[in-house]
This record gives sequence, structure tokens and C-alpha cells, in this order.
Amino acid sequence: MSPVQDQSSAGEGSRDSDGLRYPIGRFVEDPQPTPEKHERWINDIAALPGEVRTLVAGLADRQLDTPYRPGGWTVRQVVHHLADSHLNAYLRTKLALTEEVPTIKPYDQVAWATLPDTRAAPPEASMDLLQGLHTRWVAVLRTLDETSLQRKLHHPEDGMLTVSRIIQSYAWHGRHHHAHIANLRSRMGGARIGTDYSGRPIRPVLDHLGVRYRPGRIIDQRAGTSLQ
Repeated sequence: MSPVQDQSSAGEGSRDSDGLRYPIGRFVEDPQPTPEKHERWINDIAALPGEVRTLVAGLADRQLDTPYRPGGWTVRQVVHHLADSHLNAYLRTKLALTEEVPTIKPYDQVAWATLPDTRAAPPEASMDLLQGLHTRWVAVLRTLDETSLQRKLHHPEDGMLTVSRIIQSYAWHGRHHHAHIANLRSRMGGARIGTDYSGRPIRPVLDHLGVRYRPGRIIDQRAGTSLQ
């Protein structure tokens, strides 16, 4: 399954649902990536574990088990999905860099999201996994030259992909799911906009992502898209 597809299953076809499902817009590959763009995307990947940890800090179990939209995954499932998805992306990056156009194996992310660990395990387990995983992944990504960025792999569903596209899509993927949680928090009772449930500010995290907020509304400045 591609990271650019949000496969959680309800509310298809509704404009409101699509806004909740794709709060920063759908992924669009940049056909003219530059070194500066790659640096920004890699920085997004590097920052994600700490940003997710800050965003979910202090959430009670009932809040972790709240779907980010009707019929969508819970916050807990989203956090575990990030670890599952980015672990696959790390392995695909390594395969593309060490083999000649390898064919990778897709996985059913919807089925993974229904497994007991994804539905009930503490989110800290996946946040710790993300931290170590992204440290290793970014250490590789920061060394890549243009030739390495254009190395290819074959995805049975999406066709031929480059390492550059993997970087672009997973930078988007992290911001996509971060926005799901930030959007939900802005709509949940029990916390003031701009703080987590322990009262600590999340504004530095949102500012770093290019997200600004005002009472009752969060906006992604990069996409110009309302998150609520």
C-alpha cells in the first residue's frame, strides 16, 4: 500500500470528509526536486518523531482511542501506523540503494491497523521506534547524491519509484498524519487550543510545520488548507 493513500474507510465522497481525511491535501510528486527541496523534506522526516511525541503528550486512553474522523483510525492507530509505514519506507530505501530496481512487497496497512498491538499498545512503543528508525533513516538520506536519489525500485501497485519520490511522499505522509492529530485536538474538549492535555504548548511544533492556529481553526500555511 502506498503512503499517499489514506485507506481508513468511512465517509467516501463527502467534501467535509475529504477535508478531514486529507487536511494538507493529497500528495503530489514534485517533478523538479532540487537539493534545497530535498533538504527540507529530509528535515521534515527528521523532525517528525519529536513532533508526534509532543502532540500526543498527556493524552488519556479515551483520547488516544478517539478516531480522527468518523470511521477513521484512532490517534493510537495513527501513531502505530506511522511506525509501521516508515519502517517499510526505510527498508525500501535501503533496497533501492543496494539492489538494481528491486521489486518490493506491498502490505495491507488497513489489516495491520486492526491487529491487537496497533489497536491497544501504548503509543510510546511506536514513538520510541520512530525515534531510532528516523535517526538511522535520516543518516542515510543526508548522504545521498543526485545519482542515488534517482535510483529506482518497482512497486507492484504504483509502478517505478525513485528514492527522491520516497523522500517526498514520506515527508508528506508524516505531515499528513500529524495534521490528523492536530486537527482532532482542536476539536476535542478538555484542552485549550495550542496546548497539549498536560498544558504544555504545542505551538512551536505547529510553527515548525508551517501550521498556524487561531481559536477554533488550524491552517497549514504550506498548502493553504484549513485543518478544521
